[in-house]
Amino acid sequence: MRSFTVGTAKRTEFVEITSEVRRAVRDSGLRSGACVVYCPHTTAGVTVQENADPDAVRDVLLWLNHHIPKDVPGFRHAEGNSDAHIKSSLIGTSVTILVEAGDLVLGTWQGVYFCEFDGPRTRTIQVQTIGNAG
Repeated sequence: MRSFTVGTAKRTEFVEITSEVRRAVRDSGLRSGACVVYCPHTTAGVTVQENADPDAVRDVLLWLNHHIPKDVPGFRHAEGNSDAHIKSSLIGTSVTILVEAGDLVLGTWQGVYFCEFDGPRTRTIQVQTIGNAG
């Protein structure tokens, strides 16, 4: 398993991590199989989304923040980040990506994103490869 960190500057943001995931797969020696990209945090997530137009991830984040605002009457979690926990549950904390010829199998417009919902923070991402090396 490989790990790397992601630093965020805002309370909510998407950070593209495709190149770091590619590097982890390449360093593992995996030629054919899959990788699991996992975020071990309850107020963050990982997703695959369009990376050609930054407005695509901006719009996802806008929708999430609009429908799940930070301050909702009735939220009781003492840390004041219930919205981040909900967003993390909806987006998910991992994605599985196929690997072939030592590279991620992604569509033309796809990228891997770390999703921050309770920043700014420094977060850990773990990449586990499964399959055949060399």
